[in-house]
Amino acid sequence: MQENEGRMEVLRFAPSPNGWLHLGHACSALFAWETARALNGRFLLRIEDIDIGRCRPEYETAIYEDLAWLGLDWEQPVRRQSEHFADYEAALKRLRDMDLVYPCFATRKEIADAIAATGIPPRNWPADPDGAPLYPGLYKDISPAERSRLMWEGRSYAWRLDTARALAKAEEIAGAPLTFIEDGEGPNGETGRCAVRPALFGDVVIARKDVPTSYHLAVTVDDAIQGITLVTRGQDLFPATYIHRMLQVLLGLHEPRYCHHRLIRDTTGRRLSKSAGDMGLRELRAAGKTPADIRRMVGF
Repeated sequence: MQENEGRMEVLRFAPSPNGWLHLGHACSALFAWETARALNGRFLLRIEDIDIGRCRPEYETAIYEDLAWLGLDWEQPVRRQSEHFADYEAALKRLRDMDLVYPCFATRKEIADAIAATGIPPRNWPADPDGAPLYPGLYKDISPAERSRLMWEGRSYAWRLDTARALAKAEEIAGAPLTFIEDGEGPNGETGRCAVRPALFGDVVIARKDVPTSYHLAVTVDDAIQGITLVTRGQDLFPATYIHRMLQVLLGLHEPRYCHHRLIRDTTGRRLSKSAGDMGLRELRAAGKTPADIRRMVGF
């Protein structure tokens, strides 16, 4: 692990309170905490609760309880994203002023219908690194008058990043192709200075009408505000760094280093997830497992 000369390293663990923590979360939390200790750095906890419809107070409380049970400690106060929408609104306004985002009024059904109308089977339509179909461009090139009309009608919309234009602008600002430093290893063995390829995501959603941010924008802004110097997270989030690095350049934010780590998988090779109902730390604790057992189970 490469140390950051001249200043203290700052790391974070940033779970979403939309379910119980499982072994995958324990691995990420322990990886960040142990790395911070090894580097004599700071360890922060951040609650990523912008998904107001799915996040619950009981899940947030459980995060604190589970991490403390594992023996982790963190600085106070804990940053909760839902309390900092103004920070994300300011970043979104800057992107809007640069003419790099546009309102998209397409529903999921409209997107699916537009893809079907091309005659290309959905399984053959290009997908982003998360598996979602690439946006087919609906509403991207409508006139300003039409956009204003739809907004005045109260139509729901998402702010999408014009990724091609944004990348060109970011490279103009940087004066070179964009890269980031990977201290760990990406899913395909990527390490060292890695190229940024945000086009893989197409015109990604950057905010919504009712919530002035998305995961990509909030994470980028928060990491800068909190002075994170080393971002540690699972290899599944390696491609997201393409978007985050581009946003850092566009918004004039500092560049952290990254360290993506292995994922915890079940016996079939599937990575653990909340949506799949994988056993949480609370259930494992109730079944008699100890913090030492959990550490062994995730390789610590």
